Amino acid sequence: MEQNISQPPGCEGDPPTAEQILYNIDIPTSTLYGVLTMMTVLGNLVYLEEIVYLLSKTPFSYKRTTYIWITGAPPVIAATSCIGLWVPRSTMFTDFTASIYFTICIHKFLVMIVEEYGGDDAFIHRLHGVPLKISTGPCCCCCCLCLPTIPMSRKTLTVLKSGTLQAALLRPILLFFATVLWTNGNYEQGKMKINGAFLWITILSVAAFILSLWPIGILFNQAKSNLSRHNIVPKFALNQSVLILTQAQGGIINLLVSTGTIVCAAPFSARARGAFMHQQLLVMEMFILILVSRCYYRRQYHLNTEEGCPSQCQEQDNLKSHANKGVVLLTKPLMVSQQKV
Repeated sequence: MEQNISQPPGCEGDPPTAEQILYNIDIPTSTLYGVLTMMTVLGNLVYLEEIVYLLSKTPFSYKRTTYIWITGAPPVIAATSCIGLWVPRSTMFTDFTASIYFTICIHKFLVMIVEEYGGDDAFIHRLHGVPLKISTGPCCCCCCLCLPTIPMSRKTLTVLKSGTLQAALLRPILLFFATVLWTNGNYEQGKMKINGAFLWITILSVAAFILSLWPIGILFNQAKSNLSRHNIVPKFALNQSVLILTQAQGGIINLLVSTGTIVCAAPFSARARGAFMHQQLLVMEMFILILVSRCYYRRQYHLNTEEGCPSQCQEQDNLKSHANKGVVLLTKPLMVSQQKV
């Protein structure tokens, strides 16, 4: 015999509007909203101060632009999450905005690794012919140790850049189509139906995103020793932390909603409440990452080379030049002695 389980009032339908939240808000909830909003504002003020510092203390270069993009990921995600808290029905659009921005930051991070060497030419000059291990995560890890290494060349660098650039171009297009289909009623966020647009757009978007992480893993394995003085390991850890907190954490919360662990609480449905919890956590987590990233990016980088090559590369060139001078000095006396004879 089937039982009709009635849902509590307000547990079905769309998320509440901003007016409904303000009308039903109590003192603990208003305090929580106030603290999270203040953290978002302070985090973005810290980021603006960081932009002013980078513009005034670092020379104009493409590397400075990448710093501004990459350090902007936590404050942008915090701002979109805060907007989603106040306007729950905008969650899909705020998530799309944060996802597009962070996908661009993934490409910018690979560009930053190359720029830390001094640019494309210096990067090729330093690593030309060096074998790169491609059996790295997330696409190829322990199960693909048999994959051969590939020598670094300008063509290899172009392929690696294309791997991150494809996600920066493809994901915004997919999310644009998702918005168009949503307006027509064909896209329901969170509904995994075989004939629904959400499932297939999510699969393509996740596949493009995972593929974009592979080139970064390949270059990072080579750069973590060469660029240690540029704090490349902490910067990579910060980038991966944003990835885990935005993607993995959201997936875990969606799983808890699907299994019924997170239940509805009026005026939020179970799915809206899960999104609400995810946004609260993101605001607090991104605020911490903003402060930590400030410690590693707030410094002035100098190129100790005439060709844009790092100091280690410059030292090698200096040793070669000194060796050549020594050969010249040794050959001059021999030439003089031969003339005398």
